[in-house]
Amino acid sequence: MAAATSIKLDDELKGRVQQLADARQRSSHWIMREAIKQYVAREEKREAFRQDALHAWEELKTCTEVSPR
Repeated sequence: MAAATSIKLDDELKGRVQQLADARQRSSHWIMREAIKQYVAREEKREAFRQDALHAWEELKTCTEVSPR
């Protein structure tokens, strides 16, 4: 189920969204929703990568000893 959410955009950004929507023959609502979906998906992947790196680092610190040469 979709819930309504409001967002405040400055006039310049609102105009840019509307121009893009017109060019794509989509609604500005569709453009904003698509942009948010893509942003969230990208950031979720970025966070998963960050978490994997942190876990690998912690595992490396506990599993290996560095010997001086």
